[in-house]
Amino acid sequence: MAKINILDNQTIDKIAAGEVVERPASVVKELVENAIDAGADAVTVEIKDGGTSLIRVTDNGGGIEKSQVENAFLRHATSKISSADDLTKLVSLGFRGEALASIAAVAQVELITKTPEELTGIRYLIEGGAPKEREEIGAPDGTTLLVRNLFYNTPPRKKFLKQPRTEGSYVADLMEHLAMSNPRVSFKFLLNGQNRFYTTGSGDLREIVYRIYGKEIAGALNDFHFEQDGMTVTGLLGKPVINRANRSYEIFYINGRYIRSTLISKAVEEGYREYLMQHKFPFCILHFQIDTEKIDVNVHPSKMEVRIADAPDFYETVKEAVEEALREKEMIPEVILSPPEKEKKKEADEGARRVKETAPEPFEKRRIASAHEKDGGVMPERAASIRAIYEKSRPAEANVLRQTTAYQTGGRGIAAAGKDAEVSAGKPEQMTMFDDKMLSVKAKEQYELIGQLFETYWLISYQNKLLIVDQHAAHEKVRYERLMRHFREKEVVSQQLNPPMIVTLNNQEKECMESHAADFEALGFVIEEFGGSDYAIRGVPLDLYGYAEGTFFYEILDELAAEAVTGTPESIRMRIATMACKAAVKGNMRMSRTEVAALIDELLTLDNPYNCPHGRPTIISMSRQELEKKFKRIVN
Repeated sequence: MAKINILDNQTIDKIAAGEVVERPASVVKELVENAIDAGADAVTVEIKDGGTSLIRVTDNGGGIEKSQVENAFLRHATSKISSADDLTKLVSLGFRGEALASIAAVAQVELITKTPEELTGIRYLIEGGAPKEREEIGAPDGTTLLVRNLFYNTPPRKKFLKQPRTEGSYVADLMEHLAMSNPRVSFKFLLNGQNRFYTTGSGDLREIVYRIYGKEIAGALNDFHFEQDGMTVTGLLGKPVINRANRSYEIFYINGRYIRSTLISKAVEEGYREYLMQHKFPFCILHFQIDTEKIDVNVHPSKMEVRIADAPDFYETVKEAVEEALREKEMIPEVILSPPEKEKKKEADEGARRVKETAPEPFEKRRIASAHEKDGGVMPERAASIRAIYEKSRPAEANVLRQTTAYQTGGRGIAAAGKDAEVSAGKPEQMTMFDDKMLSVKAKEQYELIGQLFETYWLISYQNKLLIVDQHAAHEKVRYERLMRHFREKEVVSQQLNPPMIVTLNNQEKECMESHAADFEALGFVIEEFGGSDYAIRGVPLDLYGYAEGTFFYEILDELAAEAVTGTPESIRMRIATMACKAAVKGNMRMSRTEVAALIDELLTLDNPYNCPHGRPTIISMSRQELEKKFKRIVN
């Protein structure tokens, strides 16, 4: 029989480190979260060689008391909780008490810390979990942690790290997410001695997005705010023009913690459903504030996953909130005939300036406060002066600019949105150009139907816009909404099958089918028991008749069995979308003006007239300004 061994503390520490410290990014995450929990409003992170040779995290938080320094490196020692009851009331980011102990077990760590009450600070060295040196030194308020030679005493762990460039990219990605989760904290990130990005800590999430993702992305985001049943959600929802090919840009935070959640992702995607093409995903940044007793953040050692109480209700609430927010916005893509070279040059110059700019160290509170007072680096008086000159020289464009994002920042001026006034004005915005939506019954009074182009597109003049309607996408959308309305209002008619279709179900499928019998009946299915595990399908929805034998039935059954589904299952939606597509008028088919007018009338009655059921736009627009640029009537 194998002997049961009691492991020594050094081995235990290394095993624990394996749960917490996977790579340099894990170290940075733990240390930055500790800095934020300590009350820091400015944090500097520097790494070299992907974080394997050096990680430095400096903050201006409360520091660690001299008598507590050694305790900070003990396993299961933490200032965040004192008993199990505190786990349901957590508001801090770190709480398990293993971060510093785990990091010190596999690296050479140097701590420099000072509290505001003390005259001197403490320098403490610990290597491989063993204390090496402690001394009093002069230091600023706050804490600096230097982690050198990560995994120096565990070569197999170090061998499985990726190239320094790749590990550095993981840290950079983490820092971006940390910056977006804490807009009121000033972050500075240095990679191999170069300043990668810096945030002011002004609290403006859009400004952080601008610095990280650039002007184009920042300008294609809509503000989002929602409150219900004690839950508050704020953030930014991307317009369909910046939908992505993967979920990497679905960014979620719960109570300030960056998390991954399949539940939230699916709820948001469902809210975006009518605006997404196949295999496309939204760009969004959402901050959730939820009662701590309704979530469990201790699911995984990395604390990246959470469990949410009342998941089905939460899913439906988030989906409907996103859906409603998108429907309130104009979603017509704007056509740009030529790339604005001047703007590209300015953006490149701005990017170069941001890389070169010297950001203040965290302990330089006066400079941070000064930057806040200047509201993003431009004094209110100067912003007003810029605006006045701009409005005088270019009144028409200034009128448009006033209604775009840069002027929707609480009267703080052009620079408050983190953008240069002239740069912001150069590119037409995708929405909020007019007080009323372009696709509305009221706006239709100003439409002038010009004619058909290529027997596919219809041209409409509206104010200072040229609207271009895809007749197939528009007709497909109208037919799709009609069919969906029949299903929602239970106006479906069944088509009898003779002979009936016999299906055999396993126990899970049988239980699912019986529990959703009313749903199948509402959809138009007529199903009877046929003995044992067999069922006879004697009727199917009339509009879906002829759909590949029992394939459609099984698609719905599988979707219902996979998870709780609200509304109409995706398989039904996709089938109806296909039917609408096949029955809609095609391109290269001539339509009369009367038919087009009737089509547009019905299109305007829809909640979302902007996209066909497959996510393609039904209409695009082109500004008069863009045309005049092309004809050199205006030069800019």
